[in-house]
Amino acid sequence: MVNQLPVHVFATWKVKEGHLENVLKLLNTVKKESVKEKGNLFYRIHQSNIESNTLVLFEGYVNEEAVSEHRNSVHFQELVLGQIVPLLENREIVLTTPLE
Repeated sequence: MVNQLPVHVFATWKVKEGHLENVLKLLNTVKKESVKEKGNLFYRIHQSNIESNTLVLFEGYVNEEAVSEHRNSVHFQELVLGQIVPLLENREIVLTTPLE
């Protein structure tokens, strides 16, 4: 049975030196496409106050199925996996369920 509770995604990306501007440009396109998904609740991009090459994405989806649909989308596959991930030193993702 698929979890029908909302899922919030926290993704921390450490961008390789010299690639931040390109990653942010691609990420803005990903955001524009992601918020159009029927299962998306929000998509927020944050930048560390201490380390400018560290980005934190905070995304909300209606359920686990919506997260899967997002990960299988053309924009995720082509832009995130195809173009952004090679520009990252590190990528950590935590899926959470809000407790409130």
